[in-house]
Amino acid sequence: MESSNPAPSLSSSSHAQLPARISSLLPASFSRISSLLEVSGLLRGAPQELGPMNRDRDESGGAEVSIRIIADSGSPRESGSGRPRAADSTVQDEQSGSDRELETEESTTIATAAGDREAVRYDFQHLAKWVEQILPFSILLLVVFIRQHLQGFLVTLWISAIMIKANSLLRKQTSLRGERKTYILVVLAAFLIQHVEGIYWWYRADALWRPLVLLPPKDIPNFADAFFNIVLNDTMVRLSAMAFKCGVLIYYKKGRGRNYRWQGQILTLTEYVVLLYRTVIPGPVWYRFFLNKEYGSLFSSLTTGLYLTFKVTSVLEKVQKFATAVRSILRREVQYGTYATHEEVLAVGDLCAICQEKMHAPISLLCKHVFCEDCVSEWFERERTCPLCRSVVKSSELRSFGDGSTSLFVQLF
Repeated sequence: MESSNPAPSLSSSSHAQLPARISSLLPASFSRISSLLEVSGLLRGAPQELGPMNRDRDESGGAEVSIRIIADSGSPRESGSGRPRAADSTVQDEQSGSDRELETEESTTIATAAGDREAVRYDFQHLAKWVEQILPFSILLLVVFIRQHLQGFLVTLWISAIMIKANSLLRKQTSLRGERKTYILVVLAAFLIQHVEGIYWWYRADALWRPLVLLPPKDIPNFADAFFNIVLNDTMVRLSAMAFKCGVLIYYKKGRGRNYRWQGQILTLTEYVVLLYRTVIPGPVWYRFFLNKEYGSLFSSLTTGLYLTFKVTSVLEKVQKFATAVRSILRREVQYGTYATHEEVLAVGDLCAICQEKMHAPISLLCKHVFCEDCVSEWFERERTCPLCRSVVKSSELRSFGDGSTSLFVQLF
């Protein structure tokens, strides 16, 4: 007898619940596979709860189905990208690691630089503090030293001020050329000679004149006395040379052309004679100072020999410059050109480009430009190039003192 129980069949509701049942029976690791099957259409997901409107549409037999896909956070690939997350995370880890290393190096460099700056600042602070501590004591020692040699300091300052002022007056009177004041030059020369005689008379007991004739002092001088002796004699020689230059300027007051050039050469030669003489004046003083047997014969002989060696080198240099100055004054032709012919003067219009007047004793330079001899001679007392084309015309082997100036540097050694 056939069974009355009909064969079991899957209704639509039970068929719809099948994927949910399968998902519940599968382990959690297969949840991703079921999600893919649902998306591909092989399995139908469980119907979601419908709203009132959708429920009416479903009951009326509508075939429209609403499917919502929720992206799983554990999907093997990112949406819209073909690169696995593992590769992205590896690259990000490498970049972050390199960034951390760079940040560490930068922070270390900054810390080291800050430490160095702090150390330098600390050293400067200690140096400033040390200077601040010793400065009052140093000033006190200087005051005591000046007080012990007060007369020597005052005399040195006085004769130095006279020398600087006299040098300024000489340069001014030299530049005036034909408009020089003769009485100013006479008064200046007498004033300088009077000071030289007065200083040596004041120190007649100390015999400061001995180095002038290359004789050493009678007694072994200390450093302060040797320094004062050399400075005083050096300044007195320069004051005497200035008095002689005043006479040269008076003699060539009306000089023009060739005479004006000779005036500059004589002033230059005078200065180089004085420089050579001033170089040998300190020799006897320092020779007596270093040859002091109190420090031992070997030590005194060694220091004296070294000083004389250095001194010979300096003297030879001054002798070479003196010889160059002598050759310059004995040379008949002009150093920076030749006297221009009548044709050369007519070619340039017989008008000096410096004074804008008719040329007097015209000189044709090596660059073929023509100027008055006195104008271009005065120009070459300050410059070495042509006034027009700026080409080098005058040799630089010998400095010119044709402007009446005197070297203000003290020859100490």
